[in-house]
Amino acid sequence: MVDVFVIGGGINGCGIARDAAGRGYSVYLAEMNDLASGTSSWSTKLIHGGLRYLEHYEFRLVREALMERELLWASAPHIIWPLRFVLPHHKGLRPAWFLRLGLFLYDHIGGRRMLPATKTLDLRRNPLGAPLKGDFGKGFEYSDCWVNDARLVVLNARDAQARGATIATRTEVMSVQADNNEWKVTVRHRDSGESEEIRARMIVNAAGPWVDTILRGPAGHNDAHNVRLVQGSHIVVPKMFDHDRCYIFQNADGRIIFAIPYEQDYTLIGTTDQDYQGDPGEVKITEPEKVYLCEAASEYFKKPVEVDDIVWTYSGVRPLFDDGASKAQEATRDYVLKVDERAGAPMVNIFGGKITTYRRLAESMLEKIEDMIGKKGAPWTAKGVLPGGDFPATGYDDLVGELKRDFAFLPEGLARRLVRAYGTDARTIVGTAKSLDDLGQMFGSDLSEAEVNWLIEKEWARTAEDILWRRSKLGLRLAPDQAASLLDWLAGRLAEQAAE
Repeated sequence: MVDVFVIGGGINGCGIARDAAGRGYSVYLAEMNDLASGTSSWSTKLIHGGLRYLEHYEFRLVREALMERELLWASAPHIIWPLRFVLPHHKGLRPAWFLRLGLFLYDHIGGRRMLPATKTLDLRRNPLGAPLKGDFGKGFEYSDCWVNDARLVVLNARDAQARGATIATRTEVMSVQADNNEWKVTVRHRDSGESEEIRARMIVNAAGPWVDTILRGPAGHNDAHNVRLVQGSHIVVPKMFDHDRCYIFQNADGRIIFAIPYEQDYTLIGTTDQDYQGDPGEVKITEPEKVYLCEAASEYFKKPVEVDDIVWTYSGVRPLFDDGASKAQEATRDYVLKVDERAGAPMVNIFGGKITTYRRLAESMLEKIEDMIGKKGAPWTAKGVLPGGDFPATGYDDLVGELKRDFAFLPEGLARRLVRAYGTDARTIVGTAKSLDDLGQMFGSDLSEAEVNWLIEKEWARTAEDILWRRSKLGLRLAPDQAASLLDWLAGRLAEQAAE
């Protein structure tokens, strides 16, 4: 018997589980695949206010998101850090005064304290204009933040578990039945094939793109239609510029794309916005999307971006609340929490939302939980720190230096990567090692047996995809034979674990 049963192990589900467990509620979270295996790992990886949402008068959403930037940075400075964005003025599109007005609002409505303010750039003289065509003379530079999205989900799940929540990955909800104003939930653990019944005082449906699937299937509401599925795709190409700034480009269709430094040697370009029909788990970039992103970036960069330059792509489906907007890019990015009045027991469904506002969404959900099953603890996550984040927001380099001082055998690149991924937990992963050999087998790109064991034991990783594409992006660097070696090792490791 638990107080709250959460369906979905994305950022919203894990954020709610963490907040609820921290207030003293008993929580069971079921995720049918891996944590962050849906929408939450396929974002543009920004903690941002959403400059373009101001055009659609979503002032509350933008203000709430802007207020979260520095708060989230402080909670997880290893996986969240500031970025500066360069916005070139395109003479044929939005006028310069309009951009400057939007950036003035951006600077002043969100309680900015540590992030630098907007400034105007002469792109013909400033080195930041060097990668751009000569047509772009004026630009603006403003602040937002980067986030390792999949790791943010995992850290919320870890903190929820540390506070008493049960986190059950690869666990599918088969049925939900109201019974005396409570829920009887049947789940199937996919690894073992075994079923289990959990009773819960209320259900939170945070299944993302599958939220209506849960309502139509296990919940039996055949007419459920609440979400508009919008596909967003990204491409990764070899590094387009040498500095650490990002670019935000306006397009003639009214949309924008970003070009962002990615994993040291690459540039991430995205995203698209188009309606999607079909299984959200099968979404893939289309050829027209590749062409669109290449042409949009080539409008600005001196060196054209070609489809043949693409080294990796990823696509995800945003489960936006269906507000009847005529265009995909105009549909609201705000979240909507709806109580299901037909259920016979308390159930709340989540539609929409952004990674940036996940913590505020969780607080809003906790208000509904309090109304439905009674209040326990007080709000606490505004000052809570995520695992590995217990160091100053400006102290990343200091933490790397301390790790290198105490483990001099670590290569600089590995030390930096471990601190970026795990923060203060990097020291625990290295443990008592006195040399690289003590970290066990090396699979390539400094991925060690010690790190993989941590991911299995502490972070629910089970497959090579979990490790190489969600817990890290080392899949970009490992050769096929190295990935195969990891796969073989994992099979043996998990067989040992099952035998135990």
